[in-house]
Amino acid sequence: MWKKWKESEFFRKMKQVRVNRAVYLSAIVILLSLAVVLAITAATNRAKKKPLGEDTTPAVTEPVTEPSTPPDDGSQPTVKDETPPQLSLPASGKLSQIHSVDVQVFSQTMNDWRVHLGIDIATEEGAEVFAAADGTVSQIWEDPMMGTCIAISHTGDCVTVYKNLAVELAADLKTGCEVKAGQRIGTVGDTALLEIAEEPHLHMEMTVKGLAVDPLEYFSSAVIKTLSEDTAFENAAGK
Repeated sequence: MWKKWKESEFFRKMKQVRVNRAVYLSAIVILLSLAVVLAITAATNRAKKKPLGEDTTPAVTEPVTEPSTPPDDGSQPTVKDETPPQLSLPASGKLSQIHSVDVQVFSQTMNDWRVHLGIDIATEEGAEVFAAADGTVSQIWEDPMMGTCIAISHTGDCVTVYKNLAVELAADLKTGCEVKAGQRIGTVGDTALLEIAEEPHLHMEMTVKGLAVDPLEYFSSAVIKTLSEDTAFENAAGK
């Protein structure tokens, strides 16, 4: 009888052990299942937040810097003068031909009527020619029809041009050199074949921003009066 009780007790304990083991295994399986579910959920959430191939690395922003202010040294910025200069008399003489682009004037040399893009100041051959304003010699050339020519650039995108000059110019005069108003640049010659039949004269032209203008509009009234009254070249010719 004792033996049977012991056997039954043993089997009961073994059965209890098996039950406990099953419970433990079930708990482990449940925990593992929960872990797998949590891992899948986390991975899904990450995939939604970070699409494939998209870089979510925070962008590095450049520091914002204020524009630097140059130190105040008391100097003023250079302002380009846009005003053409008032011209001084380039040669002593009398106005013999006006600037005319709308009405044709008669050419004694060509024996026809044509426009005249400058003014002619009649004087004696060899009379001195002066720069009409401060500027820079921008060009010196020989024109086949207008002879020896000089162009001087001034403020306001203005250029004065002196034609029918003698071949020999003022000493050291060359392209790029600075000249002052009243500075001698050459003498009146007879090199302009297009006006060779005219009396000795300086042919002067002027442009502003590339357009031909009447030089008389940039002379003072006193200079214009001198051009209408000057007879020095006639007195010299009568000697």
